[in-house]
Order: sequence, then structure tokens, then C-alpha cells
Amino acid sequence: MIASTTYQVSHLDELEAESLFIMREVVAELERPVLLFSGGKDSIVMLRLAQKAFAPAGVPFPVMHVDTGHNFPEVLEYRDQRVAEMGLHLVVASVPEALASGLVHESPDGMRNRI
Repeated sequence: MIASTTYQVSHLDELEAESLFIMREVVAELERPVLLFSGGKDSIVMLRLAQKAFAPAGVPFPVMHVDTGHNFPEVLEYRDQRVAEMGLHLVVASVPEALASGLVHESPDGMRNRI
């Protein structure tokens, strides 16, 4: 008699597999994808998923950080460390520079978003 074994994928493993599939589809379908990275827990997870999706090759798109000028130094250090470790291309968009150059205007009430 042969024993029957079953393999069940956990819900978390299923969600991870779906995430990896979506990342691969994005790269296959879009011309210039980019991963937004704030340094928060969500973007750290997304960066790790991107790494897993394309292993053993590298992540095939740049990482973009929109620098608000209100970042903790540790967040910027971590961002730079991870980008260097993974050999990624980092694009930084600076809100303070956009304000200084006139590209973005701040209303008297401090809002930068148009309504």
C-alpha cells in the first residue's frame, strides 16, 4: 500500500506567488516600470518581492524615492544601503528642489496639491 501525501500551500504563500506573478506581468507589459520606495514597511516588502520575482537576475526596473524633505536620516541610509546591495538604479525626486525651482507651488495654506 502506498501512502498518500498532500501538499497544501498556505494562504501567505499563495499571496506571495500572486504578487510575484503580477510583478513579472508588469515588467512584461509596460515600457518603463518603476518601484516607488518611501522606506516604509510596505515599500520594503515590495522591494523584497521584486527581488524574489526576478532572482537570480536583478530587479529590471529602477527604484524611485520622492524625497519630501521630511525623512529620518536612518530611512535614507537604509534606502541607500539596500539600493547599493541590490545593484539598483535609484531615482530621487526632491519636493524641496521642485519648490525652489518653481516647478511646484505651495499655496498660502501650505497645501501643494491641486483640488
